[in-house]
Amino acid sequence: MSLILNIDTATEKAHVSFAKNGMVLHSLFSDSQKEHASFLQSAIQQLTKITGIPLSAIDAVAVTSGPGSYTGLRVGFASAKGLSYALNKPLITLGTLEILTASAIHFLPDIDDQVLFCPMMDARRMEVFTAIYKKTLTPILAPCALILDELSFNKELLHNKILFFGSGSEKWKAICKNTNAIFENVIILPEAMSTCSNMLFLKPHFTELVYSEPTYLKEFQTVIKK
Repeated sequence: MSLILNIDTATEKAHVSFAKNGMVLHSLFSDSQKEHASFLQSAIQQLTKITGIPLSAIDAVAVTSGPGSYTGLRVGFASAKGLSYALNKPLITLGTLEILTASAIHFLPDIDDQVLFCPMMDARRMEVFTAIYKKTLTPILAPCALILDELSFNKELLHNKILFFGSGSEKWKAICKNTNAIFENVIILPEAMSTCSNMLFLKPHFTELVYSEPTYLKEFQTVIKK
């Protein structure tokens, strides 16, 4: 049995949800990346009122750990760690690219088992955060930052059909000529995140609160206006 508060602020669309045994009880969303900070705390309060579940009743707090928006990751991690500490509940961290892939699998359950999954998150210009997974979520290419060009993924696409999705996949679609490439619009789904966080809870596989940090994959960069 598990009752988990799931928090995702890593991407353009944030969500929070309560899930019981991996099944979403209720979820709330924010479509504005700039407002994730103001959304998060009020949304958690709304969840408790809507569901009648006090935060003291949850068994764990789960949060997407990155890569993703620098500010978004900090917002989500700070809240998750604060709640975990205050409530004395375990913390579960989930890689954003893996959860995005789990969402694609949830969205397309009948896709061929041999198709590989390549999540892409926009990292400015022609750079993306990406990885490649099997349908079992076994990694083929570990999460990394990659600058796209016309030769990207040539080796992987030679003998495999690959599904590309996520906010960074549009710029790859514009230059990709390989017929083994498939494109879909996929966002992180509360149902996918809840399933994954429940699996880690049951193992159990928790993150040490003191040492937990977001996974950025590259250094934060600021734009200085002249």
